Amino acid sequence: MNTKMNTKRGIRFGAAVALIVVAALVFVAASRSKTAAAAPPPPPEVQVATVAQRDVPVERQWIGTLTGFVNAAINAEVTGYLLRQDYVEGSFVRKGQLLFEIDPRPFQAAADQAAGQLAQSKAQLTQAQAVLVQAQAQLVSAEANQRKSQLDEEKYTPLFKQQAVTEQDLDNAVETNQSNKALVAAAKAQVETSKAQIEAAGASVKAAEAGRETAEVNLGFTKLTSLIDGIAGSATVQVGNLVSPSSPPVTVVSTLDPVKAVFTVSEQEYLSLARADALHHLRLELVLADGTTHPHAGRFSFADRQVDPNTGAIQMTALFPNPGNLLRPGQYAMVRAVTGDNKGALLIPQPAVNELQGSYEVDVVGADNRVTTRTVQVGDRVGTMWVISEGLKPGERVVVEGQQKIHMGMQVQPKPVPPTKDAN
Repeated sequence: MNTKMNTKRGIRFGAAVALIVVAALVFVAASRSKTAAAAPPPPPEVQVATVAQRDVPVERQWIGTLTGFVNAAINAEVTGYLLRQDYVEGSFVRKGQLLFEIDPRPFQAAADQAAGQLAQSKAQLTQAQAVLVQAQAQLVSAEANQRKSQLDEEKYTPLFKQQAVTEQDLDNAVETNQSNKALVAAAKAQVETSKAQIEAAGASVKAAEAGRETAEVNLGFTKLTSLIDGIAGSATVQVGNLVSPSSPPVTVVSTLDPVKAVFTVSEQEYLSLARADALHHLRLELVLADGTTHPHAGRFSFADRQVDPNTGAIQMTALFPNPGNLLRPGQYAMVRAVTGDNKGALLIPQPAVNELQGSYEVDVVGADNRVTTRTVQVGDRVGTMWVISEGLKPGERVVVEGQQKIHMGMQVQPKPVPPTKDAN
């Protein structure tokens, strides 16, 4: 009996010990699990770049619009109906080439009428000149007769006093002389009248010549020709339309090589470039709408006479070679130029800069790999890099990738950002 009881007690004791061991193992495992769960995560990895210092060119860019070097608007100078169009739109045309023709028939009739009026005026002038010749001949004859009668009167007067002639002879001589004087006066008046008629006829001839010239000019205006060598634009009117001097241009012809780029710069930029006498030495590039750069460098042409008081900017003009007439008026392009050097500039990749409400910040990784957010002043962009004028020192590390998972004071695992062409 005692043996059985001892055996049962031993079994119970062993079971209790086993339970205790199992509980201890469970407790230890749970403790290890809690310890593992409470361990902090490793610092996040971020990509960093070192603040570089080097001399960089100062580059400026301005939005520009292209236009022809010369843009000749072709306008109608007379009123009439377009008879035909004689050029292909968008083609190259020569100076004097016929572009449009206005119905010339009314103007031809006016020219013929003016020519007839001129001929009539010239005939009247010829007739007046003949009358003048006749009047002058009559005046010569009248003056000769008057001189003879004057001599007779002068001869008979002393003879009458000597009673060598009768009073009747003297009276006849005096009357004849007076009559001849009247004829001379009448002949002179006729000459003056003839001269006045000639002047009037001459004026009529000049007026008729002017009328004929005007009619011929108007007849010539029925042919609308190109004023320059260049590219002719699309026609703004169709054959059969009525055009007049008050109508818009029927087309525009532009010289495109070189092509003109018009852009604006701030007053401060203009003063800086003008004082340095750099305007005429700039090598200008033209960046087109598709992002490509025009293969031919341009040169500065001129600055406008005034600064726009509303915008504080001044209009500038540059000329670019345009072989093949690839560039056309109305295109938008970026005019780019290197205007100087920035000595010892500090450069960081553009993704490292965060813009926040008009200010700029970068995350700086210190020697202890902890993050500090710092406000900086930015300058020009150079390729994929940004010039920092204030807030950083050479050799400092800035976060380029991973800013979204860090905060001020956090410790990070910095990894160098893969180098780029602009970062080297």
